[in-house]
Amino acid sequence: LVLFGLQFLTTYIPRVCITTSTINRMRNGKIIFNTLIVGSDHVALQVYKAVSTHDPSANNNIIGYMMIDENDDNDLSAELPCLGKLDDLLSVVKKQNIKVLIIAIQNGKRKHIESIITTIMDMDIDLKIIPQMQDFLMGTVKVSSVLNEPLISISPDYLPDWQKHLKRFFDIFCSLIAILILLPVYIFLIIGVKSYSKGPAFSLHERIGYKGKPFKIIKFRSMVQDAETNTPKLSSSNDPRITKFGKFMRKTRLDETPQFFNVLVGDMSLVGPRPERQYYINQIVEKAPQYRLLFRIKPGITSWGEVKFGYAENVDEMVERLKWDILYIENMSLGLDIKILIYTI
Repeated sequence: LVLFGLQFLTTYIPRVCITTSTINRMRNGKIIFNTLIVGSDHVALQVYKAVSTHDPSANNNIIGYMMIDENDDNDLSAELPCLGKLDDLLSVVKKQNIKVLIIAIQNGKRKHIESIITTIMDMDIDLKIIPQMQDFLMGTVKVSSVLNEPLISISPDYLPDWQKHLKRFFDIFCSLIAILILLPVYIFLIIGVKSYSKGPAFSLHERIGYKGKPFKIIKFRSMVQDAETNTPKLSSSNDPRITKFGKFMRKTRLDETPQFFNVLVGDMSLVGPRPERQYYINQIVEKAPQYRLLFRIKPGITSWGEVKFGYAENVDEMVERLKWDILYIENMSLGLDIKILIYTI
């Protein structure tokens, strides 16, 4: 009881002080969230009136709206300034320091939602979408206040904080165990790589990881030294640059095992989308802009796409594998990671 009382007092009292102070600052207008509406017709007008009338405590400072195209109805023009068309979204969001984006567009225009999400996915923005009737029926719409306008909130966090920490602990623990078990294998592979070709046993390649940041991925060298000089080139099963020992390592995936060190330093996770080079990412994004969604999580040694699809030998196959990676980030859990690891083995 004494320990419980001390814990309660030392956590609850500071929490009350902080939350009370924050609520007072919000009521006094010292904390506001710049809000932008995407849409301009009567639907957007209804959403604007509902948000500004029924949800004043949210402190949404609605500064304007964006038109989808020039042919749209402009019903919002009497209430808010037009800040441009959809092509200007990224520049307006950065310039106006937008914190809340409300997508208020009708059924015929909802095809633009995917491009809007991929455009702003790297930014710290609370994204809300007006629901359709099937969203209500499927239970997608969740609200915590009776007076709030019902909107679908798209969160950039795919895992709760406790699961993030648990996933990181799982990555570190399993990587340490794997490295200890594989030490004799590493010695054998180092001797094998050096016996079949001159050069270092390991190779470092730049990949694009979490939040689009580059990092060096480590592998056992399976190709001849200086196999890639200028333009990056994807390898295939019959690539003449691959050494005989390299073919053995690739067949058994042993060339990928040093990436447990990438996991330890935090550049990668055990399970996550496979990282690619910027050269190929530029080509993928031209065909599938939603690829940028993968930057929201750490890349992995193995992935759902690797299990279901396997290695991609060209950009079209990378795009085809993309659906499994997006499916993974939408269903992330420690249980799913364990299943993917089992199927990988």
